[in-house]
Amino acid sequence: MIQAIAVDDEPIALEVIQKLAEKVSFLQIKETFTNAFQAMEYLQVEKIDLLFLDIKMPDISGIEFFNSLHIKPLVIFTTAYGEHALTGFELDAVDYLLKPFSIARFIKACNKTREILQIRKGGLETPNLLIIKTGYGQIKVNCIDIYYLEATGNYVTFINKDQSIISRMTLTECIDLLPKEQFIRIHRSFIINIDAIDKMERHQITINGYILPIAASYRKSLIELFERSK
Repeated sequence: MIQAIAVDDEPIALEVIQKLAEKVSFLQIKETFTNAFQAMEYLQVEKIDLLFLDIKMPDISGIEFFNSLHIKPLVIFTTAYGEHALTGFELDAVDYLLKPFSIARFIKACNKTREILQIRKGGLETPNLLIIKTGYGQIKVNCIDIYYLEATGNYVTFINKDQSIISRMTLTECIDLLPKEQFIRIHRSFIINIDAIDKMERHQITINGYILPIAASYRKSLIELFERSK
């Protein structure tokens, strides 16, 4: 069950979310708030999975509200103003619902949330399925098709069999999502699929023609995993 709260300065908007949520069997709205600061106080003592958050509110915007949270739940932004969509996705929002939104659109956003939470908890029936967030949506990728991951600044590029996907993530976040028996970090900038290795040398490996460096601090763990995978 996804535990959620909704924050919107318009009571009617909160009623809409509550009524739609009643039609989603895996979603529970624990509380609703028209006052953003009361919602902040609630989140200091209660843990939730999902936050439905209006963007344009008096005193504090939804963006400012979300940025102020120390522990950030998944968020679905709700607003009547489409110009905030890009900002919402830059904050890694699960989705962005433009008012008035339909039950179908609401359920789609909830399904995205469930998939993300299931992956984090290791609960998908297909454990090798990874959902990668991009700037404007999400892409499902089978882990066996990933060659390696490369970090550049605040972004990670997934080099796959058929495409490259860029996502705003860290390598630490990625390694927590990937199967540990298949993926390993070999450098501060690289994670590799052990099954994709074509050639391994002392200081580098080759994967599908790509030559990647092996940092000394990761070499022992790499060799051990490589030997176990044979």
